[in-house]
Amino acid sequence: MKPAAFDYVRADTLDEALAVLAAEGGDARIIAGGQSLMAMLNMRLARPKVLVDIMRIGDLDRIAEERGRIVVGAGVRQAKLLAWSELAAKLPLVALALPWTGHEQTRSRGTICGSVAHADPSAETPLCLIALEGEVHLRSARRRRVVAAGDFITGMMNTARQDDEMIEAVSFPIRAGNGYGFREVARRHGDFAITACAAIASANGIRLAVAGVADKPEVRNWPDLDGSALDDALNAFAYELDARDDIHATARYRRDLVRQIGREVIMEARRCRA
Repeated sequence: MKPAAFDYVRADTLDEALAVLAAEGGDARIIAGGQSLMAMLNMRLARPKVLVDIMRIGDLDRIAEERGRIVVGAGVRQAKLLAWSELAAKLPLVALALPWTGHEQTRSRGTICGSVAHADPSAETPLCLIALEGEVHLRSARRRRVVAAGDFITGMMNTARQDDEMIEAVSFPIRAGNGYGFREVARRHGDFAITACAAIASANGIRLAVAGVADKPEVRNWPDLDGSALDDALNAFAYELDARDDIHATARYRRDLVRQIGREVIMEARRCRA
C-alpha cells in the first residue's frame, strides 16, 4: 500500500519544527526513525497533512547525565544508546531490554523517543521507562512540561501529548544499588513481545512491570515477598491485567507467562542487587 499524500518539512532547528506543529496542530506528525510511523502511513492508519523530520536537529541527538538522570534526546537512535559505553553502569535495565527491541537494522534507524511516542503496549522502551519511573519532556512553541511516564502513556498507542507538542527527550533516573531483571517471550527474537517483564529489586521491595498483556505497561510494587506469597501476588497481577485472546496468544498463556517469567525476573533482580 501507499500512504495518502502529505507535505514534508525537514526542520533544521527545533523552533522550525515547533512552528509547524503550532500552525498545523493535529494535522502534523513528527517523524524521526520512522520505523513505526511509516508502516502506519502505508496502511493509511495515519493520514497527516504534514510530516516534520527532526533528524537534522543536532541538539536532539544527545545522551547526557543531568541531576541524577540520564536524558536521551529525541534524535537518539536505539543503536546509539545500546552502544553507549556507560549504559550498563547507568541504566542496567535498559541495557538488558534494548537488545530485544527489533533487529539490528531497525535499531539503526528507530529512536528511543519515537518508541515512547508510538506507545505500543508490547514495546520494550516504554516498559523500561515506566518501570524506572522515568519522565517524558514535552516541548511546544507555548511551553515546556515534564510528564511522568506512567501518566504520559494513557492506552494502546495513546498518550498525553497535545497536538502542538513533541517529545524533546525522555529521562531515566539513575538508581545505584538496585538489582534488575528482564525477560520477554515472542514468536522470534526481535518480534513484538507476547509478554515482557521487567523487575527492580531495591531495599524497599520489588517493582514488577509487565508489557504485552494490557493496553499499556502495568506496574505493581510489593515488599520482599517470597514463596507462596509471591506466587499469590503474581497470580493476582496476572488476572488484574485483563488479558485477551488474539492471533498471537491466548489470555491464559499470557497469564501463565506473567506468573512464570515474572518470578524469573524478580529472582534475577534479587541476585543482582548490591
